[in-house]
Amino acid sequence: MTAIAAGGASGGGRFMPFHRLDRRFFLVMTILMWLGIVSGFGSDLVHHFQTHEAAFPLIVHFHAAAFVGWMVFFTAQMAAIRIGRPDLHRRMGLFGLGLAAVMVVLGPATAVVVDAAKYAAQHKPPAFLAVQFSDILAFVTLLSAGFLWRATPATHKRLMLLATLYITDAGFARVLGGPVHAALGDGVLADWLGLYVGNDLLILGFGGYDLATRGRLHPAYVLGAAFIFALQTTAVSLLHSPAWAAFSLHLIGR
Repeated sequence: MTAIAAGGASGGGRFMPFHRLDRRFFLVMTILMWLGIVSGFGSDLVHHFQTHEAAFPLIVHFHAAAFVGWMVFFTAQMAAIRIGRPDLHRRMGLFGLGLAAVMVVLGPATAVVVDAAKYAAQHKPPAFLAVQFSDILAFVTLLSAGFLWRATPATHKRLMLLATLYITDAGFARVLGGPVHAALGDGVLADWLGLYVGNDLLILGFGGYDLATRGRLHPAYVLGAAFIFALQTTAVSLLHSPAWAAFSLHLIGR
């Protein structure tokens, strides 16, 4: 923890907190996250209206507004730094905390409502709750750590980007999940890649950027990425667990 707070790195020496390409890199990452979200959920909405499916429950609209709101907030925070307004960035931070608190409630609640409706229609255990719950757990954990280390910019911005990258998985999975399963079939590997390959490539690219510009990885990135991959492994394992499938029914009140 001391190494994270100090912005140090393994292998000796200190991690260079700023690089002339950082602002450009964060802009590119933000654009890529938006592309994943818009392409994934955009195609989902088109399919929904084309097939005249039943209207989404009201809570889904609140959930969508909150999570899109987070992306708008993250983009605004990045823009404030790009234009040299760290004071504005700090003032907006309190709004972000409030929005994150709403998301922590809305995320699991929406998952339970939607999965309960699917169970009523299909009678399949809502094992996918493992993925949905792990998303919000990763987000709130990384976000909380980023807030705690907000006085250390190199640590703060890496944790905040990792938190936001994690919750883009739903958008990327809607674009890439089908092709992945068509190529690999079913199974743990196919599920993992179908769910996470999009945002995991961005997470790995984040590490590659630090290696290219600093020659080392920041401890916040190392610990954050390890936490992410461990949580993803757990979520995908639970998808294939009969015990979790049975337990998931209790989570939707069945």
